[in-house]
Amino acid sequence: MIKETYIIGEIGQNHNGSVDIAKLIVELVARPVREEYFGIDLKPMNAVKMTKRDLDHELSDSQMARIYDSPNSFGRTYGEHRAFLELSDEEHFEVYKYAKEKGLDFIETLCAPTCLSILKFFTPDYLKVASRDITNIPLLAALAETGIPMILSTGMAGKKELDEALETINKYHDKIAILHCVSQYPTHPKNLNLNTITYLKKNYPQYKIGLSDHTIGITAPIAAIAMGAEIIEKHITIDRRMKGTDQAGSLGPDGVNRMLRDIRITEMSMGVEDIFIEPDVMSSKIKLERSIAAIRDLNVGDVITENDLHLLSPGDGYKWNRRNELIGKRIKVKVPKNEIIYPENLE
Repeated sequence: MIKETYIIGEIGQNHNGSVDIAKLIVELVARPVREEYFGIDLKPMNAVKMTKRDLDHELSDSQMARIYDSPNSFGRTYGEHRAFLELSDEEHFEVYKYAKEKGLDFIETLCAPTCLSILKFFTPDYLKVASRDITNIPLLAALAETGIPMILSTGMAGKKELDEALETINKYHDKIAILHCVSQYPTHPKNLNLNTITYLKKNYPQYKIGLSDHTIGITAPIAAIAMGAEIIEKHITIDRRMKGTDQAGSLGPDGVNRMLRDIRITEMSMGVEDIFIEPDVMSSKIKLERSIAAIRDLNVGDVITENDLHLLSPGDGYKWNRRNELIGKRIKVKVPKNEIIYPENLE
């Protein structure tokens, strides 16, 4: 049975303050992919994720008033920039409904307890805790109290911080997933340390373990799945050239297709912990493997010796480890030189 990876397409702030752009990203996330060589239709991503902030609980006044002079700025100050990128509860609900129409789960990263106001409109399938809030115990408690399953990113956490977060949430429920994450944007490959996935699976076996990936490209998610990751989260955009700090480090449509294709193919490729001959390999085994053949003409009445034998393809005859079943036997039907010896050739 193929174990399906739960793939999350993160919108984050890539909607640039537009519900319409958010919906376009939802469409991209919901799009299935076809593997052309084998003619396989591959399942699309499983979920889309958005982020909700309350700017009254975001940054200090001085930081909100800081002049934000950047090509990616949507406002004169950083506070104005952040305000431009925020969607209202009602707008989040609109995107939620659209995602549900497309058959996707909907995940919300809520950055303050006051952001739980969205629950008046809808209930997300999961609540995500951003890496920066892994030590925000009041927020963790408020989110956990809802009973909604939660996903934690570990990008700014060591074991102590992670354990304290889990202890807080477990007072309310244990429906938790943990994503290995490195809070470097983009993450340099030398800092990714995918072996943390193995560490998390060994030390937190009661939880689903995955990767929230900020690297360039799709190599890391594929490798993570091969290491046992069950969840992959990746930033998605409709155009990597769009204005915005996260756009260039996100996956565009072609990248989404390639990642989805390679993840689903990797799932199919994992198999079971055993060694065996696949039924589909049998035709190649018969065609290519070697069988015992005559090294000279073996005529009727000849008695076979080991010196009369060598190995040739195809592989539908005796194998070398069965040569003692032939040695000393008399030939009943002639075997020409360099032809396979079959049971019907023997007395």
